[in-house]
Formats: sequence, C-alpha cells, structure tokens
Amino acid sequence: MTAGRPVGRAPARRPAGGTRLRTLLVLSGSLLLLKTTWFSATAVIPQLRQEWGLTTGAAAWLTVSVQWGFVAGAVLSAALVLSDVLPPVRLIFLSSLGTAAANLALLFAGGALAGGAARFATGLCIAGVYPPALKLISTWYRHGRGAAMGAMVGALSLSAGVPHLINGLGGLNWRTVIVATSLLTVAGGVITLAAVREGPHPFPAAVLDSGQVRRILRDRGTRLAMIGYLGHMWELYAMWTWFLLFFSAALRAQGTGSPVLAAYVTFAVFASAALGNHTGGVLGDRFGRERTAIAMMALSGTCSACVGLLAGGPLWLLVAVSLVWGYSAAGDSVQFSALATELADQSYVGTALTLQMAFGFLLTGVTIWLVPLAEQVVGWRWAFAVLAAGPVAGIVAMRRLLRQARPGLDPPEAR
Repeated sequence: MTAGRPVGRAPARRPAGGTRLRTLLVLSGSLLLLKTTWFSATAVIPQLRQEWGLTTGAAAWLTVSVQWGFVAGAVLSAALVLSDVLPPVRLIFLSSLGTAAANLALLFAGGALAGGAARFATGLCIAGVYPPALKLISTWYRHGRGAAMGAMVGALSLSAGVPHLINGLGGLNWRTVIVATSLLTVAGGVITLAAVREGPHPFPAAVLDSGQVRRILRDRGTRLAMIGYLGHMWELYAMWTWFLLFFSAALRAQGTGSPVLAAYVTFAVFASAALGNHTGGVLGDRFGRERTAIAMMALSGTCSACVGLLAGGPLWLLVAVSLVWGYSAAGDSVQFSALATELADQSYVGTALTLQMAFGFLLTGVTIWLVPLAEQVVGWRWAFAVLAAGPVAGIVAMRRLLRQARPGLDPPEAR
C-alpha cells in the first residue's frame, strides 16, 4: 500500500485533449443511461403502494433491496477482484444487460416479496457498472481527475433522478417508468462497449488475491477516506429515497398536493446533485479533496437538520433549500472516490473503490429504514435531522486525513 499519490505507468505520450474529453462525455452520457434503474421503483412507490397495498415498511423494502443487492454484488466483486481482473468495458456491458433484465422483472412481481427480489437482483448487477466506470475514467486523467470523476458521478446522480422526470412526463404510469429505464440501461451498455476504451494511464495489472481486502483496510489513509464516504452515504441515499414523499406531504399541507409538481421538484434536486458532483470535483482539484469535503458536509448537514422546519413555510424557500441540500449532499461524493484511486495500492484501485462502495451502500440500508421510523415518531419536521450525524462523522475523518503526513503528495492544483 502506498502512502502517496499514484505514480502509475508512464504513458508513451500525453493523450490528446479532444480524445480525452470525448471519452469523458461519452462515458458520462452512457452512465446517465446505465444507472436510471437504481431509483426506478422508488420513483413509483406512491403508485405501487396503492396498487400492491404496500405498508410503509414494505415500500422501504423495495428501496433497501437495491442497496443490499449492490452490497452483495460489490462484496462478491471485491472478493474476486473482478474490477481489476476483467476489462472494465466488457464488465460494464454485461452488467447493463443483467440490470435491465432484473428491473423488468418488477413488472411481473405483484407484491413486496417478489418485487424486493427483483430489486435485489437489480442492485447486484449495478455493482458491475459503477466502480469499473470510475476506474475506467481514471485511466484517462492524472491531472484534473477530480473534475473528470465529478462529471461521471454527476451523470450518475442525474440518472438516479430520471425516473422522477419520466414519472412526471409519463402521467404517473409506473410500468412506463420501469420499461423506459430498462431500455435506457441497455442503450448505455451498448454505447460503452462500442465507443469507450481504456485510457493511456492504465493501472498496473492485478491478479486474483483475496488478501488485498485486508491490506486495503489496514492502510490508514484509505481507511479514513472510507469513513468519510460512510458519513456521506449515511445522508445521501436516505435523502434521495424519501424526498419525494416528504415534498409531497409538504404540498398537501399547503393545499396543493400535485404529484406531477412533486416529481419535477424531486428531479430538480437530483439535477442539483449532479451539478454538485462536478463542481465539487473541480473544487477538490483546486483546493484539496479533504477541505472541499469538509465544506460540503458542513452545508449538507445543516440543510438536513433544518429542511423539515421549512415544510410549512413559503414554498419557494423550501424548494431553494432543498436544491442547496441536493447540491451539497452530493458535492462531497467525488472527493472520496478520487481519494480511493490516489491512496490505494495502484494494482487494486477497482477493488478499493468497490469495497468502499460496499460498506457505504450497506450503511444506506440503515438510514433508509430509519427516516420513515423517525417520521412516524416526530413527523417530517425532524425526520431528516437524523441524517446530520453522517456529515459530522465525515468532517472528523477528513480533518484527521488532512493532518496526516503523506510523502510525495502533489499540490491540489496538480492532482
């Protein structure tokens, strides 16, 4: 395990800027399509609750199942170091086919148990898309990696909101949402296979070595980055999962109750998250990943603690704070992914990313269950406040990492 930034293998020549940018745009666009299935069921939970007679707990199960499926897929991938042994383009394509098929299975579920199984399989297959894609774009960028990864993660954030947009445009027909997101996922896989290749800064070749998991976790810098990521994930996915229901309740309290408006505002929150991902990456390259993460988490933690208090106030203020929350809750994400690629053993960067995500998404299952329980006890006024604990823990980890001496550390502007 190296304590400094990666040195990698010296490329024969610096990549042409046009080729590098084109690859980033194509891969970001592909990922926008590939991950639309993640929140496809969450976007139509109000309809499924009515049609299937779901309780609040059963509705949460549909979302948590995706997280657990992703965790299972990520753990399996990390144990077999698939992200470092298999060509990432091929792994992404095959995973996209599995993801689309699992998502379509929801059409035939008819209830929470079978629906949860379909969503578990969806998450399992998505684990073969997300970590390899971040590793793949890292082979094109040594300098400006944070901005590049920010654009990638931003595409993923936007794709997670696409089901809400389709929901609004499609007249709230949940089957339309499921079919459309499955087709988009297949299209993303085909585009990746046809138009994307590994860049001129490949990571060293890896061999199957299950002992790498233990070595990754023993490295203090990588471990602190993972703790920061856990704080980020404690907040983000619970916020994404329950914002639609929270905002719908706020609209009903104000006498509006428009499901289409709720869907559009929820999509806008995801779009603000995509902007936060990219600008967060740019800021991380310029001012340092740890400092940027601290600033973003301080802002998002404040929003999570206060947003419920605004539900009965002016609608424009609630929307404005919600957009700031979406922006800041996602703006720290890329910092942790970039740190994993820089601090981990360079032969096993894909495994480090996958392991970090496995722990993070396992934790999301806790807060996705916790928020509706809190809502039943204290209402939406304070339900989201429990999420503020994540940013606080992340700030502590980033402050410790900031103080850690790392020989050979590049200045922020050179990352």
